[in-house]
Amino acid sequence: MENDIGGHAKDDNNAVGLELGDLLVTYLNQLEIDYVFGVPGGAIEPLYNALARSERKGGARAVVARHETGAAFMADGYSRNTGKLGVCCATTGPGATNMLTGVASAYENQIPLLAISAQTALSMFGRGAFQDSSCAGVDTTSIYQHCTRYNSLVSHPEQFEHKLATAIMTAVAYPRGPVHLTVPRDVMAAPWSGYTSYRLADITKPPALLDKQAVEKLIVLLRKANRVVFIVGSDAGAAIGSVLSLVMHLKADVVVTPQGKGLVSPYHPQFRGVFGFTGHSSARKTLLNPKVDLVVAAGVLFGEISSGSWDTESLLNSRLVHVEENTGHLTRTPMARLHVRGSLQTIFEQINRSFGIDTEQFQRSHTADQEAEREERVRHFTIDNQQAYISDSKPIKPQRLMHDLPKLFPSHTRYLMDVGNSFAWGTHYLHPFDRRMAGNRQLHSPLFSACFDFASMGWAIGSAVGTALAVPDTPVVCITGDGSWLMSAQELTVAIEERLCVIFIIINDSAYGMVRHGQLLTGAELTAHHLAPVNFCAMAESMGAYGSIVYSPKHLNQLDIDAICRRKGPTLLDVRIDPDEAPPIAMRADVLREK
Repeated sequence: MENDIGGHAKDDNNAVGLELGDLLVTYLNQLEIDYVFGVPGGAIEPLYNALARSERKGGARAVVARHETGAAFMADGYSRNTGKLGVCCATTGPGATNMLTGVASAYENQIPLLAISAQTALSMFGRGAFQDSSCAGVDTTSIYQHCTRYNSLVSHPEQFEHKLATAIMTAVAYPRGPVHLTVPRDVMAAPWSGYTSYRLADITKPPALLDKQAVEKLIVLLRKANRVVFIVGSDAGAAIGSVLSLVMHLKADVVVTPQGKGLVSPYHPQFRGVFGFTGHSSARKTLLNPKVDLVVAAGVLFGEISSGSWDTESLLNSRLVHVEENTGHLTRTPMARLHVRGSLQTIFEQINRSFGIDTEQFQRSHTADQEAEREERVRHFTIDNQQAYISDSKPIKPQRLMHDLPKLFPSHTRYLMDVGNSFAWGTHYLHPFDRRMAGNRQLHSPLFSACFDFASMGWAIGSAVGTALAVPDTPVVCITGDGSWLMSAQELTVAIEERLCVIFIIINDSAYGMVRHGQLLTGAELTAHHLAPVNFCAMAESMGAYGSIVYSPKHLNQLDIDAICRRKGPTLLDVRIDPDEAPPIAMRADVLREK
């Protein structure tokens, strides 16, 4: 890059023939973003032209999804595992509306995405153009208004760069989330000079701000407390090393929310389980211990899923201190004795310094002891139905499936749990053998991920593709249900085309399983949950992927997992589970029963 006399950076490309699509891609390359996930079409063609030029030079390239919702889910998975902005795009009209569910999911889960949709040329607005989604047609700008942090139509070329920079900066600022720009075809194809006005890599770095007075109050509370419990949520990823060092120093207990499960090793000696939806009784018991006089929540959303359906007895009471970067979440805990606002990483580093804790040295000194303990697979929390967890019966129990997967796959495998019974079984029963100190884990690489809150079926299928592209030397296991697979199976072909090591495990009970068991638990009519039996293995093989049907624990353990993990392409395991095993969703059923 070089600067002109006005201070603007000049792109290294020859400006002749460059368009505003190239400006967009130049900024993506500036941010070291590798992929744009989407489905092409006539109106979005100028962006794909720019991506083709970028790919020839080793820059960002297009990954072609099979459905625009899948593209947004792929961008979601890429963002979660790199810490970078996820980018997805769609053509005008139905392309933009197809992308909406994935964007809404990212909004509820606070994943930073840049969603680009196209419009017909400005001169065609309101004239009955093909797939018109302008303000004179099916107004996609208005449709996206309530599931994005920033949303705008770029009506003139002169607006493009400023609105693009604003959108990107908004996506990565707190509260993080998706942003949407919709761009007419003629605007995206407008000439570009080759100059850029912003250094986005510098101005999008997260601030290290904190409320010093509140931090000092928290330090006093920690010093005076008799017994402390930490509860870790999804927003604590950047601070998890400091949090766990403090936990060990104070000999405190730690529990996680379902969203934060992937941040703490299940074999950590102070770990007491998952609190909230599909969680462990030991986690709630830990919080209910009368000796506990301080509960510190770090990066917890405090919605239905993470609060135990707003449990005032064990969590939402005056023992609580809520430490949060997203100030909007603090409105959910008015009963807390203290709110601490700011960068979680900065807050916990300052607390550790006050206790004389060197986080890095502390982690190194405890690694050997924790390695030895994890070798013995010691769990310090209680799971339901231990008998099913180790059952050899056929068809395989879903609990046994979750028990065996971490034994079979490498310790660094990423697990993604799809919406439905999949994330219920996974949250409660799947415990990866993470051989690394949780605090030393790469910042944006959780071993366990799920799409809670908005809970979009099929999320894990697309997200697994984005995850595999983000961590290419790592096996990715996507655990999904037959209902979700029937919605999004086409994305398997993207994993085939990209030669990704994704293992799609279908929990096959020929039903919308969560619907069925929810009806049983709530006394509703048993209706509309049955699915026709499908041989998903044959379906996968017809697409060009390797597949196998699994009926029993014996068959599962006979699979050549090493070969599967070496395969340059996906594998599908059609696992025929016992359909009568009830998932741990009683808490959700209780909420549904409320009038």
